Amino acid sequence: MKTKRNLLKRLLSASIACSLVIMGTIMPNKANPMVYAEGKNLISNSTFDNNISGWDTFHAGGGNSTLSREDGKLALKIKSAGTLNYSVQVFYDIIPLYKNGVYRLSYEISSTTDRVVEGMIQQNGGTYQAYTWESLELTQEPLLIDYTFTMLEENDIMSRLVFNCGYQGKDLPAHTIYLDNVVLELIDDSEITYPVTENDMQSILINQVGYKPESKKIAVFRNIANEKDFSVINADTGSIVYTGMLYGEKPNPSAGETNFYGDFSEVTAPGNYYIKCGDLHDSYTFNISENVYKNLLDDTVRMMYLQRCGVIIEDSEFDHKACHTGRAIIYGTNETIDVSGGWHDAGDYGRYVVPATKTIADMLYAYDANPSIFGDDLNIPESGNGIPDILDEVRYGLTWLFKMQAESGGVYHKLTCRDFPSYIMPEEEIGQLIVTPISTTATADFAAAMAMGYEFYYEIDRNFAEACLDAAKKAWNFLEANPNLIFSNPKDISTGEYGDTSDFDERYWAAAQMYRATGEEKYLQALEKMQTRTGLDWPLVGDYGNIAILTMDDTDNSSELYKNMKKSIITQANNLNTITAINAYSVGVSKFNWGSNMTVANAGVILGIAAELDNDRDYMNSAESNLHYLLGTNPLATCFVTGYGTLSPKNPHHRPSMAKDKTMKGMLVGGVNSNLEDSAAKAYLTNEPSAKRYIDHSESYSTNEVTTYWNSSLIYLIALIEADNGEDIELKGDINFDGIVDAEDALLLKNYLLGANVLTSEQAINADINGDDKIDSFDLIKLKKQLF
Repeated sequence: MKTKRNLLKRLLSASIACSLVIMGTIMPNKANPMVYAEGKNLISNSTFDNNISGWDTFHAGGGNSTLSREDGKLALKIKSAGTLNYSVQVFYDIIPLYKNGVYRLSYEISSTTDRVVEGMIQQNGGTYQAYTWESLELTQEPLLIDYTFTMLEENDIMSRLVFNCGYQGKDLPAHTIYLDNVVLELIDDSEITYPVTENDMQSILINQVGYKPESKKIAVFRNIANEKDFSVINADTGSIVYTGMLYGEKPNPSAGETNFYGDFSEVTAPGNYYIKCGDLHDSYTFNISENVYKNLLDDTVRMMYLQRCGVIIEDSEFDHKACHTGRAIIYGTNETIDVSGGWHDAGDYGRYVVPATKTIADMLYAYDANPSIFGDDLNIPESGNGIPDILDEVRYGLTWLFKMQAESGGVYHKLTCRDFPSYIMPEEEIGQLIVTPISTTATADFAAAMAMGYEFYYEIDRNFAEACLDAAKKAWNFLEANPNLIFSNPKDISTGEYGDTSDFDERYWAAAQMYRATGEEKYLQALEKMQTRTGLDWPLVGDYGNIAILTMDDTDNSSELYKNMKKSIITQANNLNTITAINAYSVGVSKFNWGSNMTVANAGVILGIAAELDNDRDYMNSAESNLHYLLGTNPLATCFVTGYGTLSPKNPHHRPSMAKDKTMKGMLVGGVNSNLEDSAAKAYLTNEPSAKRYIDHSESYSTNEVTTYWNSSLIYLIALIEADNGEDIELKGDINFDGIVDAEDALLLKNYLLGANVLTSEQAINADINGDDKIDSFDLIKLKKQLF
């Protein structure tokens, strides 16, 4: 130990000046300013006295090695150097480099076989550009490397120290490379400008999109000094329209702040506003109007079109050629099948049955909750066909699902290549497509989604609906014969797994949805034998089964099944209400995990459904507060939907956005994740409090990725909130004024739409079923749905 410490001192005393200009930049938008301390080693495990923590390997192109510790050194035992210079890498994450900072890098390295190795500090992702690079000629004698360099590129606080130990022009026998005494110091930060982020400057947090006039409106304040009151300012006129007092001081350790509140619910006039409070920065501007969420909703639905696979996408910014049109191999066989279509699930291009069915359920139940807000004009290929575009989009997803069902009735779990693609457009991923084995989770989810397809498309396309039901029954028969086939990734496939521990909740949902679609007793009996299940996430989908029964026409609300399901929803809503009341930002989440923004949206959905079941205004207020969090009332001062609000994500982990260097609009990002599950999160967020662990960085897939089923959760939440307008549309539909709503009213409306008859002004009021002040096919669809 004494020898090693003396060697470290010698390394620190020597230097070889080096300045290297590398093209390209990386521009992270958030960093914790580091405290400059001379002699501080940025490599936490540099001498390998006890372990090799912090160091790892990467292999490609046939490279093969193991990493261990020998005699107090890091030992990289190379069995094969592969065919690429980076076929074997040993590396250390995460290194903060700041523009104009002067750094000293030193280490001792040797090899049991004479060879060349590349040593560098490089970008960890993106173009993998090197910030400093050295070619090292190694022998058995330790080579001492010690030099200084200046960081000439933009700040990169998640860079990586890498040694490329792959092929360098000649074949090599098995050998070992030893590394020791690794030191990286910031020795001069006098020319560094440490970043201050925009969200840190915001002390008045509001929903940056805006509020409905009748909504409860609460602003959150932080960094308060002597401020006691606040004012709401009309952004167009500059006039003060409301003045209120701050209240409710609340410590918020999860965000590292103390919060105060200002209620401006009395401001209801349509317009653009901002909030002023003493010396604090003014809030971002927000809007108040009845249709404040219309554009947001349209873009969150249209995002699904832009995620379509297998067809030409027409868009001014994100157009692309048809992708993934080749046939896929069924894993473990030589058989190939056509599985074109569906949606790219997330930031990658995989297509997965389990999350796709959640996406379908959210969108169809969103439409069911509030059909009037979904139009036929989203500029997708089917726009203008007389059918709401959201139903056209769901049909596209259902059509792909048909292809994932095997002859047995079971459903293949997923469809991807063997590995995730690089940051390319979808048509550039040309690897072999692979359909993985059948799972009962995918099969049960499939049955449920297809049963919904039968119900929702019965009046639109009877043949398509019947095909959905046939496929659902075939899947149900498979479930009855095959218990608990749980999927896990084969060893040679590294794409998203969407695994599970059981299929109980998926079968519960399937039984409920099959009963709702068919009314057949056998599905009800199967459901009644099951324990009540919960969940609106892909691993836990029980609440979709509860929603199926609780919202179905002519449901038996006196049955034990109904009572148990309603009790489950109300119990969850009460718990969420409690969490919302305790949380300093009035959000129904107490723990922020991967995809927390979906969890927030799902909490709002449960609260919104409880509001309908119990006619309780408090539930709906809590549901809306969850939406306000997603749209800006949060510790990050960020609207988590791309392209909306003043501060929204610009660098999502989304391959089309990364490939085109622009951000697709209308995507809900994953949000805060306290667990630091990617390199960017570890680099930027380690010192952040748990409720602020989000980074707008394209490499932060654990906080800043997007998925179709996060968008669909938001769509469902907005639909429920927009449906809260106080109107009783269920009394409409009696067009002939005979006291009942029946098939005669539907025929009268159909003939009117065909031009065969006219309606009086009184009849026209009752014919406007969805309350959008016009009479069209949407009203007929809604009326027929009520009847059938």
